[in-house]
Amino acid sequence: MSEHIHHRYDAELRQLTDQVLAMGDTTRTMIHDAVEALRNADSTAAQAVVARDHEVDALDTAIDQQCVDLIARRQPMGSDLRYLIGVIEMVTDLERIGDEAKNIAQRVLILNELPRLKPYIDLPSMAATVETMLHDALDCLVRRDSQGALAVIRADDVIDDLHDQVQRELLTYMMEDPHTISRALHLVFISTHLERIADHATNIAEITYFLVEGKNIRHTGGLRTGAPAET
Repeated sequence: MSEHIHHRYDAELRQLTDQVLAMGDTTRTMIHDAVEALRNADSTAAQAVVARDHEVDALDTAIDQQCVDLIARRQPMGSDLRYLIGVIEMVTDLERIGDEAKNIAQRVLILNELPRLKPYIDLPSMAATVETMLHDALDCLVRRDSQGALAVIRADDVIDDLHDQVQRELLTYMMEDPHTISRALHLVFISTHLERIADHATNIAEITYFLVEGKNIRHTGGLRTGAPAET
């Protein structure tokens, strides 16, 4: 009987992980589609991204409830308890990523009604990097790969640099021609939304590192410099 219960518990944990991955795939698709809608001036695609946000919200609620139920029924300890608490934190980040993707799509709807300010090169590049960060962060969760999680965390520096580059370029447009200010500001905010998504992907990677290594590496600069992480 106890072995049967153990197998059922393992199956429940696997199902939970699958739901987290499904939520991650949904948010990653939203990011991609929102930026493609900008690049292709496709307002229909942007509206579809906005509409999908309710899917992410529903998954957030369902996964949270499943974690609470598992904690109440199974009374897990040690690594299993850490995992369930970690999942609750992760889905909060994923829900916020969905919000940021929706925010991008809403700005795209505005920009698509205006003359294009410039070729969109840096923002799609940012989006591709952010999508990879999110995919890799969740893949590291499945593989229990703490070193891969560190690589995701360090990739955040790439996004920060691109964000700064986009802001500098758009500031130049605004200074040279005040008529560009409205369009440029929307693009600045899209860059900011992508930068925030990268921060959430970093949070997921930090949680994965904690689940694997049992070390809390949040709020430390050592990971980017090679110094030992704080415990």
